[in-house]
Amino acid sequence: MGVLSTPLIDEARAIFSGLGYEVEAVGNELRAERKWRIVYVTTEGPGTVPDDVDLRCFVADTDRAPEVRDELLGLAPDYDWAVMSVGDDGDYEVLHPEASEGLPS
Repeated sequence: MGVLSTPLIDEARAIFSGLGYEVEAVGNELRAERKWRIVYVTTEGPGTVPDDVDLRCFVADTDRAPEVRDELLGLAPDYDWAVMSVGDDGDYEVLHPEASEGLPS
């Protein structure tokens, strides 16, 4: 039997919950809220999501995350964003638009 992996959106839910966010599903995204901050979390590509929110986190596997970050840098959306790079072991890095390298979790 092959190894079953957890879907990225479920990994993101666990990570944000672990950081103290209240997380709820909103369509195919997550809405993560903590204090005054609301972050919309998605595994969709940057060109496929609405831009009507202030904070957005794009979740991608480790191999794809730099590509998603580069795409966002090229699009220069009007919202604040970060890319969460999630590895097979559940470890993650957050790639911010200003950083040339990912920040360790």
